[in-house]
Amino acid sequence: MLDRAALFGYKSIIRMILPEKLLVSVAVCMCAASAALALNRDFGAEKLSAYIDKFNADDDELYVNSIPNSEAKKFLAENVPTLDTPDEAIDATYYFRWWTFRKHIVKTPEGYVITEFMPKVSWAGKYNTIVCPAAHHIREARWLADGKIAADYAKFWSTARHARSYSFWYADSVLALHSARPDRAMLEALYPALKANYAAWEKSHRDPVNGLFKQKDLADGMELSIAGALNARWEGYRPTINSYMYGECAALAEIAKIFGNADDADYFSQKAGELKKLINENLWSKDLRFYAVMPANGYTGDLANVRELHGYTPWYFGIPPEEYSDAWRQILDPEGFKAKFGLTSAERRDRRFSLNYVGHECQWNGPVWPFATSITLTALANFLDCYQSRPVSKADFFDALRTYAKSHTLAKPDGKKVFWIDESQHPDNGDWITRTRYVRGGDKVKAYYKERGKDYNHSTFADLVITGLVGIRPTADSSLKVNPLIPDDWKYFRLANVPCKGAKLTVFYDANGSRYGEGSGFFVVADGKVLASADKPRKMEIKNFPKGK
Repeated sequence: MLDRAALFGYKSIIRMILPEKLLVSVAVCMCAASAALALNRDFGAEKLSAYIDKFNADDDELYVNSIPNSEAKKFLAENVPTLDTPDEAIDATYYFRWWTFRKHIVKTPEGYVITEFMPKVSWAGKYNTIVCPAAHHIREARWLADGKIAADYAKFWSTARHARSYSFWYADSVLALHSARPDRAMLEALYPALKANYAAWEKSHRDPVNGLFKQKDLADGMELSIAGALNARWEGYRPTINSYMYGECAALAEIAKIFGNADDADYFSQKAGELKKLINENLWSKDLRFYAVMPANGYTGDLANVRELHGYTPWYFGIPPEEYSDAWRQILDPEGFKAKFGLTSAERRDRRFSLNYVGHECQWNGPVWPFATSITLTALANFLDCYQSRPVSKADFFDALRTYAKSHTLAKPDGKKVFWIDESQHPDNGDWITRTRYVRGGDKVKAYYKERGKDYNHSTFADLVITGLVGIRPTADSSLKVNPLIPDDWKYFRLANVPCKGAKLTVFYDANGSRYGEGSGFFVVADGKVLASADKPRKMEIKNFPKGK
């Protein structure tokens, strides 16, 4: 392999003897060597080290699971893809969320699990696990170098008694894990449990009359929602649970195809098609131009007259037709969902919109919830990747992602600002509402909970950066799509050491070659080999990407 001095010497000679227009072609021919050299200095790794020092110094480590703060730098340096961008808020929050995610990894006699809360809470199951954010956990954990963590956790839910205590798109998340890190043995072992899980959901939650799934807003992880209150039992045919179950059927069909099981593939494909039709015909409000809840007051066909952020969930799974795309304009409207500190859980123009510090501690009738934010932004990235309509742009995605990133903050009593993630957040001033309620609750409450929501693990952020911003989108077959949603004015970025289909993937862009010293352009590199390149970041599809086991 060429060393750095030799490489630049050859580049100088080439520039003297070839016309400028041929230099790009030559650069591509030499890029395998240059890409490998680019990793000799990893700006992202340098940032990781500095940020972990800061997070540790600012932290009051109240609870410790398997990886304490003292081991955080070593674990993260060995396990997480490194990120380098021109945007400090994105970089800092990316590393902060990995730093908090590591806190929730628990090694048990049954393998690794991932928790939602740091303190033990009464409604959790074995090992303090809660299924509500489990799909988010799997999507984040699939990018760790230690693949056992995600695989163990996915397996855990196949036998857990509380696997259906909250809505959970289990098969879809397992397929997403397999697409990033192919493991046929894991998939084959879990397939019977995934089928049984869907069958159980269908038996307990699907209405035999209208064919839609019914769920309480609390069991959707969305307590005291505006639409939920329209039924005495807080039940409704919700865009969430129905989209999740569509995702289950579509994923099970895809898994069946992997195993050559045509009967199962046809069976679940048919179910997915039926459910998609029911969602689009029954849960789309022509008046609101939005997906809405049908309160479970008997099958009347009446929809709740309110837009709630979870109405974007169908785009997470690619359910809506093109003609419904104008719904995305609501994320740009201050009377819709757009706010200073994020996307509100309900549209502000509705008279029932509320920001309460009394009553139930979790209210999805106005506050920002990271869970809903991560679903919405994943759905938006999917929309920008797969749909032709453009009521919103990649600039709108980045604006929402950056707002989400900047919301990760807390002012301590002495005025010092620290990085923070908690439960519900005030959309206008950034106050962590649920936390403030506990702080105001007196010594008994504070002594019992000891920062219940601190380091709250109920959403994604790293996955949004990896699959949305940088646009690494692995499929269940041997292909890989890369579709960056970066701002047009960025001159560089790099995401390195991403475990993907058995390879270490690096995606980087250097406008003029000055950041990484490896020439100008956009590159997709696997194990030091350049697979694709272009002058500018753009959508690419790479066939026959390296496979895993």
